[in-house]
This record gives sequence, structure tokens and C-alpha cells, in this order.
Amino acid sequence: MSAVNSFGSKSTLTVGATDYEVFRVDSVPGHEKLPFSLKVLLENLLRTEDGANVTKSQIEALGSWVPTAEPDTEIQFTPARVIMQDFTGVPCIVDLATMREAVGALGGDPNKINPLAPAELVIDHSVIADLFGTENALERNVEIEYERNGERYQFLRWGQTAFDDFKVVPPGTGIVHQVNIEYLARVTFTRTVGGVLRAYPDTCVGTDSHTTMVNGLGVLGWGVGGIEAEAAMLGQPVSMLIPKVVGFKLSGAIPTGVTATDVVLTITQMLRRHGVVGKFVEFYGAGVAEVPLANRATIGNMSPEFGSTAAMFPIDQVTLDYLTMTGRSAEQVKLVEEYSKLQKLWHDPEHEPVYSEYLELDLSTVVPSIAGPKRPQDRVELSNAKAQFEKDIVDYADSNLSYVDEAIEGTFPASDPIGFTAEDEQTAHQVHHIHASKAPASVSKPTHVALKDGTEYTLDHGAVAVAAITSCTNTSNPSVMLAAGLLARNANRKGLKAKPWVKTTLAPGSKVVTDYYDKSGLTAELEALGFYTVGYGCTVCIGNTGPLIDEVTAAINQNDLAVTAVLSGNRNFEGRISPDVKMNYLASPPLVIAYALAGSMNFDFDTDPLGTDTEGNDVFLKDIWPDAAEVQKTIDSSITTEMFTKEYGEVFDGDERWRSLPTPDSEVFEWDAASTYVRKPPYFDGMTLETSPVVDIAGARVLAKLGDSVTTDHISPAGNIKADSPAGAYLQGHGVDRKDFNSYGSRRGNHEVMIRGTFANIRLKNQLLDGVEGGFTRDFTQADGPQAFIYDASVNYQAAATPLVIFAGKEYGSGSSRDWAAKGTSLLGVRAVIAESFERIHRSNLIGMGVIPLQFPAGQTAEGLGLDGTEVVSISGITALNDGSTPKTVHVTAVPSEHSPAGKTPVEFDAIVRIDTPGEADYYRNGGILQYVLRSLV
Repeated sequence: MSAVNSFGSKSTLTVGATDYEVFRVDSVPGHEKLPFSLKVLLENLLRTEDGANVTKSQIEALGSWVPTAEPDTEIQFTPARVIMQDFTGVPCIVDLATMREAVGALGGDPNKINPLAPAELVIDHSVIADLFGTENALERNVEIEYERNGERYQFLRWGQTAFDDFKVVPPGTGIVHQVNIEYLARVTFTRTVGGVLRAYPDTCVGTDSHTTMVNGLGVLGWGVGGIEAEAAMLGQPVSMLIPKVVGFKLSGAIPTGVTATDVVLTITQMLRRHGVVGKFVEFYGAGVAEVPLANRATIGNMSPEFGSTAAMFPIDQVTLDYLTMTGRSAEQVKLVEEYSKLQKLWHDPEHEPVYSEYLELDLSTVVPSIAGPKRPQDRVELSNAKAQFEKDIVDYADSNLSYVDEAIEGTFPASDPIGFTAEDEQTAHQVHHIHASKAPASVSKPTHVALKDGTEYTLDHGAVAVAAITSCTNTSNPSVMLAAGLLARNANRKGLKAKPWVKTTLAPGSKVVTDYYDKSGLTAELEALGFYTVGYGCTVCIGNTGPLIDEVTAAINQNDLAVTAVLSGNRNFEGRISPDVKMNYLASPPLVIAYALAGSMNFDFDTDPLGTDTEGNDVFLKDIWPDAAEVQKTIDSSITTEMFTKEYGEVFDGDERWRSLPTPDSEVFEWDAASTYVRKPPYFDGMTLETSPVVDIAGARVLAKLGDSVTTDHISPAGNIKADSPAGAYLQGHGVDRKDFNSYGSRRGNHEVMIRGTFANIRLKNQLLDGVEGGFTRDFTQADGPQAFIYDASVNYQAAATPLVIFAGKEYGSGSSRDWAAKGTSLLGVRAVIAESFERIHRSNLIGMGVIPLQFPAGQTAEGLGLDGTEVVSISGITALNDGSTPKTVHVTAVPSEHSPAGKTPVEFDAIVRIDTPGEADYYRNGGILQYVLRSLV
């Protein structure tokens, strides 16, 4: 129980015949002006106040919150639960299993290592759309998934039996965030503490950045790295600064023909332009009641794309109706209502909280949109999509011009990134001619393709090679999912077909979607256009796209075609969706189908017909777009509460495949030395109970010099494992056939694979090399500093005891909350990252792995300071952390080396230390967050 109750906040709430202990926020002066999200934090502090970690002064600081002040007050947030997906969850459980051994080695009790906060893991990231467009695609993809991932799944089943308060939702159930909103989220949490039943706001942290989807339910939660999640599971609070909160007022209603996806892309663009990194966003106003819960969840889901920590909707009648529809008990729904009203968490459109900053959107002004070709915030109005594509393809061509020139001169490396070799001079000249032309019409490369069945067609730049209804963002939303089904029905009635070069996939976020597709008769309509269900999981949005049509892949690679993918996802970064696809666009599910019919991004839906009907008349998108009233009528007639109670009734049991996995029965995991999926990591090797003093960095070399917007997709291993990569060589050296490589994500439990894949993204541009993309650097341990794989160079640097640093630009580490982006960085021997700015989660994760994040002085850049990455770098002043304080700056000296250009002079500057809280400083002093937790438990 809370040891201190400074504000006399402890009280009792009676709902029906049940009494709950509660901690009332109205006991704190100033509570009435706080945004909903800060009231949730206020209750959290009242309930966990202990006079040490959580103090009266922290509670007072939150009550007297100054909206416009820069965040400077640290608080300790204790989430009610932790939610994980399997890619990021497997290493969490690997680390917990390793900690059990380490505790024993240090003289402690291994059984002390258990989740202290409830932890739930949903296996949703491993299914790959290998088969598509056929009736047996789902069944076969699941079979292949088990064949590939049997070791991992066996390990997770062991974890479910070995650890207390840890549950696993087996494969083939749904996407973690959809399972969260449809089943796992409580909105109001209950737990017996010290023999007393307590009620408090449901809050969570998750090992996936889109954990914010649950914000749509009024649940405060956000994505953290696996490193922070492990600490939260082990009872460590999340250290954070009281944030600024941006109020986003909604008014009006969504017009006919506009989808929730269009709204979310509009909001994403607005908030990214406004700048909300590190802030909470909260929606309020009369328009909130007009936003269905599924749309709220879609908006909350995209919080990482805005850059905000969370994007919260308040609780109201819409929330209660959703909880009822999805099968929550009447008692739970009543508790949510009574508790939310007691704690002033219930939305009253007449009451306007005070916010740090304000934005407003009239929903009636939103128009159909897509986003691309490589960032979710780059919204394009659908009516301008063709014109914008013509500009994008010229920009793409121009960006490759320097490569082409080098190829013509015969200097291009043999394995170049755009598909032809220096020897192929004719191709080089041809592509140079196309790319050098500024006229959009001439950026064309018609390519003849013949299929095995005798079909022939022409592919060109912009051809849609992938059309995927996928991801948590939209597949939880009946309005867009049923709109897609109705559009498919209307297209079939007109005799339209998807183009034969398009890989068409449907990956619902839960089995409930299939239930309502079946009931509405739309399953057959989608399948008639090739949209067969390929799996219940993330698939295309995370790069689990599987191979394209063979002949299409051959044509792309032989002719350097810039083909496109259209997906209903939230991420479209370069290289993410498929290594064969250069440009990716986000769109609503019905627009995904529309683009499958069109077959090209170089298409204007207003003026270009999708085809002709049986009578030879042109058919346009407006002719088959479903009426909003019919969409709503279909929702009302085809979705029932029974669907949710049936699908989630035995959600943790799994199918026969899951139940028949052999599971070891032991408190400490029995590691298999031959496993290439699950290996014991080295984080605790040689660890002692006492910490070692932190030291300055001397004689470091630059492993990579990177530009702006380097995402965790660029840093963290993700997607396919190439045979000629260090990871591929490792697997082949361990007897793994190329066909069994699987993906980096599925091998996250093996640090040997993951180190080799860190910074190995095919689109990474390391400025230490000219005109080269991929996981390469210069190895300065060699006399001439030759090009080498980043991993191979790291091995040489570590053998020479040379520390490493990274130089980077703005928004370093944006994107998914990938713990391996930090773990891999640390294991490569990187001691510091010096960037212009950091995205929140990755900065925190670097500290959690013992890497110090530093920022160039305001307004300064690596280029502006004259740094080219060939320098020898030393950083002094880090040792000040040994005194228990955190220095505001450290001194960086970069001295020219034998690899530097002639005449280069030394550079000195004071870098800003981005260890933002005392808690983060403690983690860094301990060598990382896991070491800190382990020492505190022993």
C-alpha cells in the first residue's frame, strides 16, 4: 500500500455491491485545470507516494503545473501493466531469463525475477505474406510461421509457465494494439494490494511505438524500448518530465467520401508541422463526440508519426458503448463510468482544460488523402496524387544521378544500389538519359513482362507492386474495413479486376474482422479481387511482405524500376516495405483496393478510368465508391458483441499447434548452444555488485556520419537477411540454409545476428562513403581506411580497444521504439552519439544501454563545424557524473587523423548532455538500466 498519503486522497468508491479503494485527484489544489492525461499522472503519484521516489513536492508540482513552462520537473510514473509484441517481447523475456541466471551468480534468488506489473505479449509480428491471392494462403502462411519460429514460440511458452503475471496471446489471433483495445484494456484497472481491492486508471507502456492506439479508449499509454519495459515489469517506475500538453480541438463532422484514414493523415501532417516531440496531445471539444471509438483509436495509433508521446481522447459515452460492444462485463463498464466521473476524467465539452499550446481542426474540411513516398507526415491530397508522383519520381531520379555518373565513368562498385554494374555502360547511359531529363513525361521506362501463364503486360515507374490492407492503424476500424469490402463488391459488379502485377494482401487485425466480413457477405467480394486473408498480424506494414510476383521482381531489378507499394499502414520509410519497392504510400483500405485496380501511382482518379464495365462504359472511382449510409448500415447489421466474446473467450489457449509445442519445466531457462534464434546475451558478463566509475572517451573513431531523419528502421535490424551480409554469413556458418534465414525481427532473441544487422539497412547513407547505400563504413584500423561492413569494422575497432562514436543530424532515432537500435549500437562498441536532435524513445534507450547521447550546440551541425568523420574524437567531462550530478555539457575535441584531408584543422566544441533526468543518470552510471535493476534487486 502507499506508505504516504500527504493529501488525504485515499477514499472509497462503491459500485454496485463492491467497494474499491481509490485515490482522489480532487484532493490536490489545481487539479481542476489539468488536462485529462495529467490527471491520470496525478492519480498515479498519489497512489504511489512513498516519500522517496514519489514525493509530496512532485504531486504539488503537478497540481501547480504551468502549461507554458519548459518541462523541468521529474516524476516517477508507474504503469498499471506492460504490453508487448513478439519481435520486441522475445528479447525482453530473453533478458529476464538471463537476469535470473545473473541474480543467482551474484548470490541472489532467481525467482525474484518476475514481472511485478502484469505483462501481456501478443505474437503478431512473425507471420509473413509468403502466399497470397489463394484460398490456402492463410493456412500455409501459418504453417510456415510455425516452421520458422518454433524455437522462439517454445521459449515464449516456457516464459508463460515460468514467470508469474505474464500471459501470451498465441499466433494467429490478431495485432497487439487491436487485441489491446478489443480485449486487454480495462480503462479502469483493479488489483488487490495488501488485501484491499483498489481501482485506478488503466495505464500501460508497450514495446511497440503504436501502443498509443489505446489512447483512443482514454487509456494513457505509450511506446518504450524493450529496455524500459523490462524495468517497468520489474517494478521500476518510468522516469519522465511533466510534459507540455497540446490541446487539439475537434469540431464539425467527417464529410461523405472521407475516411478516418484521411483524418489521421491530416492530423499527422498538422502536428508534425507544429512540433510535438516529447509532448502529450489531447483531443477535446464538441467534435469529440462525433468521432467513433475506432476512429479515435486510429488517431491515437499515429501518435509516433506526429512525434508526440501520447495522443489521448477522454472517456465518454462513446467509450462505454465500445466497451459494451466488445464484450466487457456490465460491472466493468459501470465501474469505468463511475470511476471516471469521480476522478473528473469524464469528457464534458463545456469544460475546457488549460493546455500548453492549441490547435484546431474542423473535421468537415478534411479531404481524401494519401501520404508518401517515404514519410507518414508527407500528406498528398488524392486529387493531386498523380501530379505529386510525377514530381516525386523526378526527385528520385535526381537523387540517383551521382551514382549513374560514377557508373558511366566506370568507378561504381559492383554491388551498386540501383541495379546495374559499371560494366553495363549501355544501361548506365540509358538511365542517365532518363534521370537527367527534367520533364516528368520522359521519366518513363516501359518494360515488357511475360508471365508463366502466357499473360503479358507492360510495367513502368510507379507501377503498384503491392496493395496491402494491413496494420493495426486501420484494420481495427470497421468504417474503413467495410468500406473496402463494399468497394470490392461494387468493382466486381462492374467487372473490374486488380492488375496482374499487384501483390494483393489482406491481414485483419483480429478474427472479428473476418467474422463481420463473412456475415456481411464481403469476404467473397474481396477474394474475387485477390484480397485473400494472408494472416492475422502486422505483415506488410513492418516489412513482412514476402516475395513479390517473380516476374515483377525480375523486371524491377533488371530495369531499375521505381515501383510503389500502397498500404493501409502507419509507416512507409525507405526500404521498409520491400527491398524491391522504392516508393511507399499510406492510404485507407478502400483506396488500397482502388490502387490495386488502377495498378499505378501515376493515375488520376478524377480523370482516369479504372476500366470499362460489361457494356464498354468507362468506370471511375466515384462510380464504385460506397455510400457512407450503406457503410454505416453494414456496420450496424454485421457486427455483434457475440463475435468479440467468441473470439476472445479462450484467447490465451491457442490452437493445436501452440498447445503441442514442447515446453521445458524449469525456473531457469535451458539455453540451447546450437540455437540460432535464442541465445544468452552478454550484458551481464563480468558484472559485479559494485558499479565502476564512468570514464571519459579518448581516441574514438567515427563509425558512421549520418544525416537528418535517420530512423530506428535505418539503425535497427529489420526485414530480410541478405545472404552476402555479415548476418547471412553467420547463419550460413551455423548451418542455416538461405531459405530458412527468416527475418531480423524473428531472430531478435539472438544478439549475434542482431549486432551484425545493426546499421545494415539497404537505404542507410553513411557520409563517410560517397554514393554508397547500405551497412558500410570506412575501417580506419587499416592504413587506407577501406570500405567495409559496419560490423566487420566494429570487430576490428574492438580488437584494437578503440571506442566509437556516431555523428548525426536532426530527429535521430525517430520511428518505432526498437530496443535493438540501442542494444546493437552499444554492442558494436559505440560509446556516444552526437546528433543535432533526438527522438524521445531512442535517446532514452541509448542511455539504457550505456551509450551517452550528446547534442551539437544550438544551431551547429557536423558540417558547420567542419567535421567529416575522419577525425579522432575525445570527449572530456563525462566523469562529472561520478559526483552524483549530471553535467550540462561535455567538451569534444576532434583532431585530424592520417585519413583526414590535407590542411584539416582540429575542431573543439561543448556538446549538450541529453541525460535529462536523475533516473537516467543512475542508469548510465550503472552501465545501463538492466544492470541498475539487477543490482537493486540483489
